[in-house]
Amino acid sequence: MSGLKREGDHVHRLEALRGTTPQQPHDARAIAALAANPGCARRALMDGAGVDKDAAARHLGFPAPFGQSPFAITRGNVFEALVKADGCAELLRMLRELLGLPIAEVAYHDVENVGAHLRHAHTRTLIDRAARDEQDAGTLYDHPLLSLEIAGHTAYLEPDVVAFQLGGRFHIVEIKSFAVIDGQADPSAVAAAARQAAVYVLALRTLLEELGHDPLKVSHDVVLVCPENFANRPVASLVDVRRQLAVLRRQLTRMTALDRLLEGMPEDLTFDLRPDDDGRPTRPVAELADALRRTTARYAPDCLSTCDMCFFCRDEARQEGASDLLGRQVRDELGGVASVAEALGLADGTRDPAAGQEEIARLLRNAERLRKECLT
Repeated sequence: MSGLKREGDHVHRLEALRGTTPQQPHDARAIAALAANPGCARRALMDGAGVDKDAAARHLGFPAPFGQSPFAITRGNVFEALVKADGCAELLRMLRELLGLPIAEVAYHDVENVGAHLRHAHTRTLIDRAARDEQDAGTLYDHPLLSLEIAGHTAYLEPDVVAFQLGGRFHIVEIKSFAVIDGQADPSAVAAAARQAAVYVLALRTLLEELGHDPLKVSHDVVLVCPENFANRPVASLVDVRRQLAVLRRQLTRMTALDRLLEGMPEDLTFDLRPDDDGRPTRPVAELADALRRTTARYAPDCLSTCDMCFFCRDEARQEGASDLLGRQVRDELGGVASVAEALGLADGTRDPAAGQEEIARLLRNAERLRKECLT
C-alpha cells in the first residue's frame, strides 16, 4: 500500500510541476534529444512532467532556433517517396546489397493502410508473425507504429521502415535527406540520425520482449539511407547505435526514477505557464525563471542543437561563470558528467557522485589510480 501511495505522490508532483499547461507528448526526435544530455535534472523533470519547453523558453525571452524550413521538409518528403516508390523497390535493391537478402521477392506491408487507430495493434501482429518466422510474415513494413514508455506516459513512434531479414534479424531503416558526398556525410547530422534510430531500436526491442521473443533479434546496426553526392540517387550504409542505446537507456531510467529528483525539490515548485483562454502564458517571467533556477541544469555547447531551453541555460551558465563545460561526446562517455572540475572531483574522491553517477565515479577513480601508478 505504501508503494501505491508513493507512486500516487510521484504522479501528483509531476502534474503539479506542469500545472494547468497541457501535457506535451513525446515524439522520436524529442526522445532522441534526451540522450544528448544525460544527467540534466532540469530537462528530466520538465520532460517527465510533460512541460512544453518551447513555450517556456519563448515566454522567458529565450526562444530556441529550431525547426526545418519548408524547402527542407519538401525535399525530405520527395526523397523518401523516391526510396519507397513501387513497394520500396529501390530500398530493397540496397538492402540486398547491404544485408545480403537471399531472395528475389519480398512481402511488403504498408501498415498505414489499416487506419491510425489500428496501426499499433496491427504492427504488433505483423512483428510477432515475423519473429515466429512464419512464411507469409513479410519482409518490409512501411509506416509501422511502435510505442515506448516515457516517465509513465506512452509515446507512439513511427520509424521510416522496419526491414525484416529472413534468418531472424530486424533492422530499422532511417531515411534522411542530407547528402553523402564522396562517401562522407555531416558528422552532426549522422549523430542526430543515429540517436533517433536508437529510439526506434529500443522501442522495437521492447515490443519483441513484450511478445515473448528475444529483443536482440533487432540489430544494433541501423540502415541509414541518404542521397549520394548532389543527385537524388539513394545510398545505404550501416550505422552502429550501441553507444546511443546505452545513453538513451540511462536517461530513460533516470526519468522513470524521478522520485529521487523530486525528493530534493520544494513542495511548491511548479513550471506552470498559467495560460489564458487563448493559450498565451500569463505567469510573470521572473517567477518562472526563479522556479527553473531551483533545478540543476547540465548545460553544454551541444544543447544549442537539441534542447528548447538551451539559450536560457546558456545565459544562466555564463552568469555563474562556467567555463570548463564538456561537449556531448565526452559527456555521453562519462554518463552526464558536465565539466572538467566535476570529472576531476569524482576521480580524486573530493566530490560525491550524484544519483546515477556511481559507476562512472568508480571508473574515474580507477583511471586516476592508474594515472598515478604510471607517474610513480
